[in-house]
Amino acid sequence: MESRYKILIITLLLSVFAPLSVSFAFDGPLQVKNQFPLFLHACPPYLEKASLEDSFSLTLSHSSTYLVQRSERWTVNLDMEITEVTLRYRKIMGNSLELGLNIPVIIFSSGFMDGFLEVYHKTFGFPDYGRSKRPLNSFLYEVRRDGILVVKGENQTGLGDIRLSIKKSLILSDRFNFSIKGIVELPTGNAERGYGNGSMDAGFSILFDKAISENIISYWNFGIVFPGRLKGYTTVDLRNFVYGALSVEYLANKHLGLIAQLEGHSSIYPETGISAIDGTVFLLSLGGRYYSGNSSFEVSLTEDLNTTGAPDFILNLSYKIKFH
Repeated sequence: MESRYKILIITLLLSVFAPLSVSFAFDGPLQVKNQFPLFLHACPPYLEKASLEDSFSLTLSHSSTYLVQRSERWTVNLDMEITEVTLRYRKIMGNSLELGLNIPVIIFSSGFMDGFLEVYHKTFGFPDYGRSKRPLNSFLYEVRRDGILVVKGENQTGLGDIRLSIKKSLILSDRFNFSIKGIVELPTGNAERGYGNGSMDAGFSILFDKAISENIISYWNFGIVFPGRLKGYTTVDLRNFVYGALSVEYLANKHLGLIAQLEGHSSIYPETGISAIDGTVFLLSLGGRYYSGNSSFEVSLTEDLNTTGAPDFILNLSYKIKFH
């Protein structure tokens, strides 16, 4: 890992030891999840703040993925862009419970970014992982195990797996927030085409918010996800995976927040012999958020730190309105 990433990680980790003194008016971590096509249907987490809220948000994410590799048993062909539009609703019940609903609409496409990425890789001398060997802006999504088709995506739009959540606040104060959260993902997406896995997923996490100063706050998430079996053209048993994440927001003024977050999770698929799938995933997101009254707008860019289990990039836009 490059030295600049090590410096960022150390800086974020040191934040936990800083003093507390802020009331929580911040909107939480960046609304980003891993859009790697093979993990998209396995209930990848959104990072959350521990405090509760009544809100509605609209999130638009766009990513580009290229992975064309084979192993002794697996063939994975991914050359695609994914646009995901997600409606998220949060409702406080009583004094300590928050219910949530996520409805994703997913667009698989050949996209428009290949030309830009080709120039980018050539200009800075970065490897393109063989992307230049395929036609620009072409679509390919096919996964096979032992020669048998598992998933074959198409250049079209579909409903993803709908997610329900419940968050229980255990400590809620001006100095420190601590909550637990449970999620269930319903098999509403088509598994054969890659929009879902055809099974019920579940997860559990612990969340806490810790202030660093009057204008800096950290959000910590740790959890485990139990994805159901992938019931595509053939069935694949997916692994339970653990994840951890840290997000830090600096409020530059009453309208502008700057956010950096780091997330990691273990592998989700059984051993494939393809390192870009079998390794641990690390995502670094950098972004900003504009606050205006009860609403906020955020933009962020997410990069894959170790070229494993993640898109080449994720561009994310989100608008949120809070009801109190």
